[in-house]
Amino acid sequence: METTRDIKRDRETADRLREGMAQGVLSFPLTSFDAEGGLDLDGFRTHLAAQLAAGPGAVFVACGTGEFFSLSAEEYHAVVRTAVEVAAGQVPVVAGVGYGWSLGLQFARLAEGAGADAGLLMPHYLISAPQRGYVDHVRAVAGGSSLPLIVYQRGQVKLSTAAVRELATVDGVVGLKDGHGDLDQMQRLRLVAPGDWLFFNGVATAEMQVRAYASIGIPAYSSAVHAFAPEIAGAFYAAHRAGDHPRMEHLLREFYLPLVELRDQGTGYAVSLVKAAARLRGAPVGPVRAPLMEPAPDHLGQLEALLHTGLALATGR
Repeated sequence: METTRDIKRDRETADRLREGMAQGVLSFPLTSFDAEGGLDLDGFRTHLAAQLAAGPGAVFVACGTGEFFSLSAEEYHAVVRTAVEVAAGQVPVVAGVGYGWSLGLQFARLAEGAGADAGLLMPHYLISAPQRGYVDHVRAVAGGSSLPLIVYQRGQVKLSTAAVRELATVDGVVGLKDGHGDLDQMQRLRLVAPGDWLFFNGVATAEMQVRAYASIGIPAYSSAVHAFAPEIAGAFYAAHRAGDHPRMEHLLREFYLPLVELRDQGTGYAVSLVKAAARLRGAPVGPVRAPLMEPAPDHLGQLEALLHTGLALATGR
């Protein structure tokens, strides 16, 4: 069923996101679970409030880092609703939506009903598909909800310039998050996309490629580090914005590169290592849900030492 779109609202939302992206990193909060794996909304409220206090440009809830893939529809709605309540209009709230056509539309409507400002349309589930099929998928989700959408290319979704030209004609599609890190492809997509589209760097540990993306006109980025150490993420962002390359180099060499090397030692560490780091900082986020697993004990030791190093570099203490 087609939904009548409010094009003015879509543009206003995109403008708010653009303004936020120019002022701070994009925060992807963790979803809190209790010791038995149940949803812990009180813990989530506390964690999200701390994220907001650090001044992100926007918050993206129930996305990959927020374990969207492990949430029931009821849990998802509760998380997004809670995020909207806690954010209270301070910054835009973007909610992850995904899976296939029907479920993607269901989650988009749930996010809309919970008050989210926009949706991040994550890669469809499991299968590879032709570009035309993906465009039709986006069109179906956008057409059945009034939620503005940012498409997320990662994994099996990698867009062609022809697909982006066509997506640009779909009402409600306002931008693209990139998880591939192919700068040649991104330059091509940026050049054929509408001038008012939102683009941001969403590769794992995006700080490693911030300067490369900025060189092709995409300075905005998401930060998983912000979820557990906004002091470090903020210090890097401030250096990036000031063009302080020596400080950026120092943080990259002493903190971000060792973090990436540690992350690469375990499957699923892009989420579970982040959550473990947040717990080490005292955040009430709880464990990951299966099939993810907690980091190995020796990796936790390395993570704790790395946190001390990164915080000392960021704060000068």
